[in-house]
Amino acid sequence: MRGQDVPAKALDARALAALAANPGCRRRAILDGAGVDKAALASALGSPSGFGQSQFALTRGNAFEAKVKADGGAELLRLVHARLDPGAEPPSGAALPDLSAPGPEGRTARTALALREAVRAGGWTLLDHPMLALDVAGSSAFLEPDAVVVHPDGGWTVVEIKSFPMLDGSADPAKVGAAARQAAVYVLALEDVARRLDPPPRVRHRVLLVCPKDFSNLPTACAVDVRKQRAVTARQLARLTRVEEIADALPEGTCFAPDRPAEELTAAVEAVPAVYAPECLSACELAFHCRERSRAAGAVTRLGRPLRAELGGLTTVEDVLAAARGETGDPDDPTVAALRRAATLRGEALAHAVLPAQSRRDGCSDSSRPDDSDGSDGSAGPDGTRHTGTLTAEVTPCP
Repeated sequence: MRGQDVPAKALDARALAALAANPGCRRRAILDGAGVDKAALASALGSPSGFGQSQFALTRGNAFEAKVKADGGAELLRLVHARLDPGAEPPSGAALPDLSAPGPEGRTARTALALREAVRAGGWTLLDHPMLALDVAGSSAFLEPDAVVVHPDGGWTVVEIKSFPMLDGSADPAKVGAAARQAAVYVLALEDVARRLDPPPRVRHRVLLVCPKDFSNLPTACAVDVRKQRAVTARQLARLTRVEEIADALPEGTCFAPDRPAEELTAAVEAVPAVYAPECLSACELAFHCRERSRAAGAVTRLGRPLRAELGGLTTVEDVLAAARGETGDPDDPTVAALRRAATLRGEALAHAVLPAQSRRDGCSDSSRPDDSDGSDGSAGPDGTRHTGTLTAEVTPCP
């Protein structure tokens, strides 16, 4: 589906969190499952997206992560000990297993082995960029968290390192929420690994978020509870239609290779139903293309999911307006009744707003407004009066 000799684009935790936030979008499910580069596809469709991090942000993030993990991760382990496990022994001489292996499957197996050995050995263990696997709609997604720490009691903690600052002990709530949703995906993947061990270790639902302190490059951290994000993500991922079912419904020979003609690509993309919402603009590379299609179809989803849920079976803007005007719809339907009531109130409000304005135009003027006398060229008369019309308005005081 992604084209001849086109390498697959790996799914990461950020993409999985966005996919879980919109589980009804079959278009994103099949494209992500097939490893299609959605940014290249959007450019080929004529709707390029600026989605993604800037090169400056990536460079800054990599430099900060290297600083946090310097000296064998001493500072990182100190923050884990201080924020999450102060009762344990200090993390001196922590183990740093080598996780290198050929291919993502090899790295996943090596990570599982390192976690098993760390639990048996006891003490502190730091896994730098381990590889985890998670089944998503029938296809495997390989995930790479920044770090996973094994505690002396055998518990596992996910560590997220971000480059946005933590000012006076708090960070941007929107960015913290995005990091929590991303970490929840890693927690789910770690739980899959833990279930294969006997006894299964405890995967902690409090993750460590490491950020620069204030405006410096010094690391600080806080514990983030991701139980809610984990439950929501697990439920949404379970709702995803399997990739095989979506692929079976596509026309034979459907291909999303970016080198195909734009007309062919458009037909291939439109063959898969999408569920567009304004939130897609910050989470999907195809958002601009889907937004234009949604506008052309008059779909109410482009106005937001809450409004779409309130409108029930009315799926287009034209249907909503027709129901509000009383042209279509069942009067006993609560949605139709609410729309007609809203249309009536709007008409009454506009009528009350127009009448005072009309009264002022018909019977009220002042010296600062032009006098509509018998001139038509806007010139001033001998007495200084400016003539702009054919009717003369008598100057009267405003009531």
